Amino acid sequence: MHSTELDVRAYETAERLLRHNRKELVRGDKVTPRWIEGGSRFWYTIGTAEGKRFVLVDPETGTRAPAFDHERLAAALAAASGQEVDAAALPFPAIQPVADAVEFDAFGAHWRCRLDHYAVEKAEGGAPGNPLAVPAPDRKHAVYRAGHDLRAQELDGSRDWALTSDGTEDHDYGANPDYLMYSTLLGKIGLPHLPPAVAWSPDSARVLTHRTGQAGVRRTHLVQAAPADGSAPGLLSPRFAVPGDEHIPVAEFVVFDIASGTSTVAQAEPVAMSMMSPVFQKWAWWAEDGSAVYYLSRTRDARTLALHRLDPVSGEVRTLVTETGETRVEPAQQQLQQPLVRVLTGGNEVIWYSQRDGWGHLYLYGTDSAEPLAQITSGPWGVQEILRVDEEQRVVYFTASGLVEENPYRRTVCRANLDGTGFTRLTEDDLDHAVTVAPDAGCFVDSASASDTPPVITVRDWSGEVLVELERADITGLKATGWTAPEPFTVTSADGTIDIHGLLYKPHGFDPARRYPVIDTPYGLPTATRVSPSFDPGYYGYDAEVLAALGFVVIAVDGQGSPGRSKAFHDASYGNLGDATGLPDHVAAIRELAETRPWMDLDRVGVTGMSSGGYAAVRAMLRYPELFKAGVAESGMHDFRLLEPGLGEGYHGPVGEADYTATSNAELADRLAGKLLLIHGGLDDRVSPQLTLRLAERLVQHGKDFDLVIVPDADHIYFGYEHYVTQRRWDFLVRNLLGAEPPAGFRLPPVPIDMEALAELFG
Repeated sequence: MHSTELDVRAYETAERLLRHNRKELVRGDKVTPRWIEGGSRFWYTIGTAEGKRFVLVDPETGTRAPAFDHERLAAALAAASGQEVDAAALPFPAIQPVADAVEFDAFGAHWRCRLDHYAVEKAEGGAPGNPLAVPAPDRKHAVYRAGHDLRAQELDGSRDWALTSDGTEDHDYGANPDYLMYSTLLGKIGLPHLPPAVAWSPDSARVLTHRTGQAGVRRTHLVQAAPADGSAPGLLSPRFAVPGDEHIPVAEFVVFDIASGTSTVAQAEPVAMSMMSPVFQKWAWWAEDGSAVYYLSRTRDARTLALHRLDPVSGEVRTLVTETGETRVEPAQQQLQQPLVRVLTGGNEVIWYSQRDGWGHLYLYGTDSAEPLAQITSGPWGVQEILRVDEEQRVVYFTASGLVEENPYRRTVCRANLDGTGFTRLTEDDLDHAVTVAPDAGCFVDSASASDTPPVITVRDWSGEVLVELERADITGLKATGWTAPEPFTVTSADGTIDIHGLLYKPHGFDPARRYPVIDTPYGLPTATRVSPSFDPGYYGYDAEVLAALGFVVIAVDGQGSPGRSKAFHDASYGNLGDATGLPDHVAAIRELAETRPWMDLDRVGVTGMSSGGYAAVRAMLRYPELFKAGVAESGMHDFRLLEPGLGEGYHGPVGEADYTATSNAELADRLAGKLLLIHGGLDDRVSPQLTLRLAERLVQHGKDFDLVIVPDADHIYFGYEHYVTQRRWDFLVRNLLGAEPPAGFRLPPVPIDMEALAELFG
């Protein structure tokens, strides 16, 4: 019996909803402020019916207006350059407003346009520099990597000199560990490496970095089977420590004086750096007056966190605050959030984040006191981000989650006095508030939304009053595709103890009289939440929207073990990574939702995910084969014994105390019953393809039927191959859950390179 071919329009709609295309369907949903004049004004770009537009905002006067006349500037630039210029797509991504003019780079030159009569002429300065150099705040100097060393340069081109000359492969300056250098991805776009991990002092006189020590760190091996030039296969052997290893990457802090060239080495043990540079991760920073460097260190078991002060002149290091716990002690709710630690002016008081009372709150410490002077915030909710500290008024402003009854993940802007009094909500609605603070802390940009409520973006003062409205998102184009907002849901956890929250995406053209296959889209690590509280669906949320366009019911769940709520909720994953942040809760959610939604067909349930989501997808199929009938796992972290130690030792427990064998998907390979597609990049330097191949070998030993795709030259996120992997995922799920054949002849085109997105990713 032959399957029916799926209507090609479903694939065409799904293509329109892919991340790189979806932005054309939604207008005014994102504002990235580019601050000028020290933060008193800013500009941003926005897509409109007339094309991309530059907007200039003055919060003090409450004005928002076009930065210039786009048509007149386009015509003037065309006349001056001899090039065609489209006013709807001006050939420059950034501007520099100056007095009565605007400057920009286009066609390999720097230009100035006088706004009184729109004459465009070439101007001095602004020539494109080294994209891998990190400029000083005064824009006079920059630091860049050269081999294993650092160099400095005058941005006017007058001088270029070495800051270090003793760098080696094992002692490299300003580098991430090998497996987070994005070497495969960057090589594809012609970049040799990341910018250096450096932080400039506020006065631009000194620069903080670290010497990255990787001596003795074990190596893993990747085969470049198909070099682009057709040459013979090559072997890549990056360092890659695993849990229990004696040697892991470490960072030894160094401060360089740019003028004199002298260096100051921290008189302390290097800090463990199993995952990322502490500078990149913002675990090391300058005091606002440049008098000190502060940095965090954490023991390998993640149970002790400490704050240190480094004297940039003498190198002396002093420990200011230390906290030890029975499980992880974290400086923020999620792994990549900026630490919620602030050292007040004078260096005698510290705002410190802790979950000691079971929730994530702020405490005030004296730097000579072992115990807090005050608990600044309290209650059954958690601080998410410190926005501003007004030391004169002794007030801290922050966002907190858990204050909105219907959704504990939505963020609210709040304030509290440093003595623990005066807690006040500044945003009184029940929406999620994503905030960007002005560099001078004079105001903040606030995007207020929810999964079913498009954003309204405003500038507010610190009383919460709106100074100027910037954008109201227009989702007309999105709705025209057949998209409907996901349905927020609340279900009971598998153990019956707590509410679990998530989103349900209905298939396009939904008919309650029909029955639809269901797909779960998990994230398997306790480092971040899966479900976005805002209108922006987040990385996996885009894929959920796409699968709904193909005809699936799609769910997203934050089960027990994921962050963002109480300490106990998060700690459900400690020593229990095999639950992949609450897989039992996912199963319970699917079953409970289907009780009142007969159109959910529990005989056709699938699961898909990437990286830790790939681990969770396979885990779901092996632990619950009676429910999950088909799955796709991409770049899967299938064995925590072979991943970087920061994940295992921090989130599962120290080797010897925790049984890592229980986390391996290969150990459950005999349980596979459904249809499984494994995909991995042959040059994945983040999660080695050996993890998928080891799982595949065990499946072979058990005589299991499965599909395996190795993309020979692909990295962890399949850069350059996204279209191929995406279509393989779609085709597999359509065949094995919808019971249909993919439309013949349909092929997704390659995804265009988004250099602005890459710049955001790499800082």
